[in-house]
Amino acid sequence: MSDPMRLSGRTAVITGAASGIGRAVARSLAKRGCHLALADVNEAGLAETARLVASAGLRVTEHRLDVADADTIAGFPARIADVHPGVDVLVNNAGVAVGGNFEQVSAADFEWLFDINFWGVVRMTRAFLPVLRASNDARLVNVSSVFGIVAPPGQAAYAASKFAVRGFSESLRQELADSTVGVTVVHPGGVATSISDSARVPDGLTDEQIARRRAAFKKHLKLPAEVAGETIVRAIERRKPRVLVGNDALALAAVERVAPVGYWKVLGLALRG
Repeated sequence: MSDPMRLSGRTAVITGAASGIGRAVARSLAKRGCHLALADVNEAGLAETARLVASAGLRVTEHRLDVADADTIAGFPARIADVHPGVDVLVNNAGVAVGGNFEQVSAADFEWLFDINFWGVVRMTRAFLPVLRASNDARLVNVSSVFGIVAPPGQAAYAASKFAVRGFSESLRQELADSTVGVTVVHPGGVATSISDSARVPDGLTDEQIARRRAAFKKHLKLPAEVAGETIVRAIERRKPRVLVGNDALALAAVERVAPVGYWKVLGLALRG
């Protein structure tokens, strides 16, 4: 389809909807008259998102959902079917972070992150793809990261999960090319969310070291979540297969295209210059 996707009167499911990018996407969709099924493990945050998007005639439901729980996800479409008989947009946004070099990150933390960042996306897609296929115009939106394009030191687990989301999404796009389901993969740069505050850190660090690491990472999270949310929803409307969110994401993707192996060396030279 080449015409813009009309979101008014349609229904979207959003994971990680209690804060940050998920909440911002929910607000942008609600402004366009899109009904919402909001999912997250943070029930207080979900309630606040629901309050912010509430509007006459809009169906908004809140669902405590752990995307690492395979059984709960498998039954999720049936749980919401009475209120939301169809789903046209699925936004797989839920994600977590782990800081530290590969040798510092425990196997348990690496698996915990992958279970949410990657397998959560796969599980939600498997559960909702039949519902999306029933729509005459549907969109699957998977949130990767700029670290699904470039892989910095100290982010082996996170980058691996986000590269996996990118590969999964790009393959699915080809498989669904002749269907009514389009696929958008999102690569946000430094968006001002709480992800650094909730990131797991290696054992053995002092409180001061942890605080310093969080502060160093957080200083790169500058783009307002509201801007990111609106950018993503506009990309949905325009049926974009890929969206880079933020000038930093645009710049890093450009450097990676020029120097796909040596981009960190190029970036280091640019920063020193």
